[in-house]
Amino acid sequence: MRLRPSPLCVALLAALPLVGSPLGVAPLGAQAPTGRGPAARPLPLEATRRFSLDTRDGTWLSIDVSPDGQQLVFDMLGDLYLLPIAGGDAVRLTTGLAFDTQPRFSPDGKSIVFISDRQGADNVHVLDLATREVKEITRGRANVYLSPEYSPDGKYIVASKGGFRGGLPTLWMYHVQGGAGVPLYTAPATAAPGTAVQQAGAAFTANGRFVYYTQRTGAWNYNAQFPQYQIWSYDRETGDREPLSSRYGSAVRPTLSPDGKWLVYGSRYENKTGLRIRDLATGDERWL
Repeated sequence: MRLRPSPLCVALLAALPLVGSPLGVAPLGAQAPTGRGPAARPLPLEATRRFSLDTRDGTWLSIDVSPDGQQLVFDMLGDLYLLPIAGGDAVRLTTGLAFDTQPRFSPDGKSIVFISDRQGADNVHVLDLATREVKEITRGRANVYLSPEYSPDGKYIVASKGGFRGGLPTLWMYHVQGGAGVPLYTAPATAAPGTAVQQAGAAFTANGRFVYYTQRTGAWNYNAQFPQYQIWSYDRETGDREPLSSRYGSAVRPTLSPDGKWLVYGSRYENKTGLRIRDLATGDERWL
């Protein structure tokens, strides 16, 4: 993504003692051990060097548009930023050692849900844009989370939850005040071995009834053959699920227009990835 017209300044703090430590790092407030070798220091470490980067370009960014269409939120190098949609200076929202990523605006534009490892593992968090306070929605170090998204009424968050050491991510729903959450998918008791699915990239319809998402069978692997992911829908009223795509080049990251009439998703054609748009009333599609 090209950021215009003003540069984005990013400061990276060097924490060399963290690199290559087979024993991990001491918890906050821990005392340095005694004995042979250099003494370990407690967190937070003091930065000994500072690196400044001015850039107008970034790659592999997660990005979202504010409900009023005036701002973008995106992640870069583990921090979150706000940027006027017309261009200008990017304002950093989060800093520090934590790796913050995958931001999404709330329906009222007052908060941002994102994934952060500030607890020692990936969890779902919410940032209040007025106060800059961060709230934990999920907790613990036994799971990983990705692709959070608000429900249209702003009361719930859907994210993909998987096991830290195994267990494919599937959709879970959490109240914005937190809690244990509820699964939106439970594997059938009669499921055959090797048919476990993984789900990500949830997107709600405007009325909140349907959740669109991407799904594939089995874990990611090298030299995988197409097709991979396809787009599915989940009916929150009936519990029914059905595939919405069957493209050889796969279908990923469904995104709905604010009026609910259009669906955009990514797909592969030969050696390129592009965007396709579907008229949800007629089913007609074309490349963007």
